[in-house]
Amino acid sequence: MPTSKHESGKSPKVLIPEVKLQARLTELAHEIAADYRGKEITAICILKGSFIFFADIIRKLDQPVVCEFLGVSSYGNRKVTSGEVKVTLDINEPLEGKHVIVFEDIVDSGLTLSYILNMIKTRQPASLRCCSLLMKPDSMKVDVDVDYVGFKIGNEFVIGYGLDYAGAYRGLPYIGYLEHDH
Repeated sequence: MPTSKHESGKSPKVLIPEVKLQARLTELAHEIAADYRGKEITAICILKGSFIFFADIIRKLDQPVVCEFLGVSSYGNRKVTSGEVKVTLDINEPLEGKHVIVFEDIVDSGLTLSYILNMIKTRQPASLRCCSLLMKPDSMKVDVDVDYVGFKIGNEFVIGYGLDYAGAYRGLPYIGYLEHDH
């Protein structure tokens, strides 16, 4: 059983329950499958926060999928993105001529995603789209296209289902939030 409390003793509140989360993933997978019928997808998981979402959704896709991983950091242990993106793990395979979908856990300011998409565009994929589990429309600082969005949320600092706060809460099977600031 995943721990539901942090060392601080605070329990997260449920924002998106597990059942609703899994139902939406199935819908997203159907949308992607319809758009990429007959094509191989190169799926890029943005680490670390997207790994659970990524694993669940690619298992729901019914066409060939090549999995790649891209590690980036823009938060550190803060609750707000620094806007400065650091690549911690790069993709080793060429993306030229491939149908690429970037899987992101959350689009907050859009700065990290914009950086990632621009970096990938230089590698000349045949197509490039983005799928984000969560999006905070009110926090966007740059205009960035997100082709597939699981849920639009407010400005809560969310945790669970891969998303963490200072390394904790990733294993929760739902999207939660912490009521009080740390």
